Amino acid sequence: MKDSSVSLLGVDEARNFILEHIHPLPAEEVFLLDALNRVLAESVTAGDSIPPFDNSAMDGYAVLADDVADATLENPVTLSLIGSVAAGAVPERTVTRGTAMRIMTGAPIPAGATAVVRFEDTDEGRKGATEGRVRIFHAVPQGHNIRLAGEDIRAGQTVLRQNTLLRPQEIGVLAALGRSHVAVYRRPRVAILATGDELVGLGEAVQPGQIRNSNEYSNAALVAQYGGIPICLGIARDNVADLTAKIHQGLAENVDLFLTSAGVSLGDYDIVKNVLATEGEMHFWQVRIKPGKPLAFGQIQGVPLLGLPGNPVSSIVAFEVFARPAILRMAGHTHLEKPRLRAVLQEAVTNSGRRHYMRAVVSRTGDQYFVTTRGSGVNVQGSGILSSLIWANALVIVPEDVTHIPAGTPVEVEMNGPVVAQPGHDPKIS
Repeated sequence: MKDSSVSLLGVDEARNFILEHIHPLPAEEVFLLDALNRVLAESVTAGDSIPPFDNSAMDGYAVLADDVADATLENPVTLSLIGSVAAGAVPERTVTRGTAMRIMTGAPIPAGATAVVRFEDTDEGRKGATEGRVRIFHAVPQGHNIRLAGEDIRAGQTVLRQNTLLRPQEIGVLAALGRSHVAVYRRPRVAILATGDELVGLGEAVQPGQIRNSNEYSNAALVAQYGGIPICLGIARDNVADLTAKIHQGLAENVDLFLTSAGVSLGDYDIVKNVLATEGEMHFWQVRIKPGKPLAFGQIQGVPLLGLPGNPVSSIVAFEVFARPAILRMAGHTHLEKPRLRAVLQEAVTNSGRRHYMRAVVSRTGDQYFVTTRGSGVNVQGSGILSSLIWANALVIVPEDVTHIPAGTPVEVEMNGPVVAQPGHDPKIS
């Protein structure tokens, strides 16, 4: 792909080019709880069966199923008690014909027993128990309320495969297998760098012509949300020395990815472009996306760098489309897409020939989804209206070759939050 300041790329073309240069990071072994929401870098084989022995699924009595085959409420079967076994204990006697053993949930099934009758179906559950005996009021089939050894997981079975996302349930399985540590892909360290003389920090007074440095914080929060480690480098001023120093600072932090914001559009000063091109191999593009047309990608001393637009909404949308999948791939994820669905558009929208990611609210009535963009005016969809991302729970994706979509048309939406319960509900904070 040739370097160009005027290359107009499709969204998919730019995204695919970026991802071709992004690879999963090396694995590291971490404590089990530290692996939550990370991606497994190894396949896990069970060393033991789960459960490791036949055990009771209920509090009740271990019996021979044949002994209680004719038991009814009107004609109970009486059995002799030969002991009891609690969870964690080992039964010392064998259940034989005409006998029963009291048993707790999770306790090993005593030899000879072929079923467990729950307390509720005995006179213990009916407060009519006689010492040394138990009456059974309900027949049970063979194997009833018995959890068999290995019925969940068998020894030697591959339980979790490499590239599995570790949710709480996978963590529980690993714990059941006795794994205190597990190999996962390393979390990407992502340098966050905002550029511009007009930017001021959070604790500084805003002078005429200045704005607060919001992009650093929104991008750092997005990096953390998607499993990366944000390394905030602060603000690089529009001069060669400062920007070069910030780049070298990030390299010294052993980052896996650089994210810059601003300084890559046609109207910007050439300082950012010149420094990036001097320090590495860069591609500067215009992408057929709205918002977020200017984009840069390349490598600085072998570290991938993604240059996002400076407008706050453009920066966040470009992050979601280009940076998010790159970070996920570095962290070992194989599924890089956000949830999408079809929803009925509640007002007509127009498009200018780029793929338009329009902020929107998706609601649901029954099995039907609806979506509103609240119109397409600059007051709603402008690239500087950062607060619009607060009320939006989705982005309507308008294809490049579509210039007009009438109201009532099903459209594709990418979800960023939960669906609103009813059409017309306004989640905007006012």
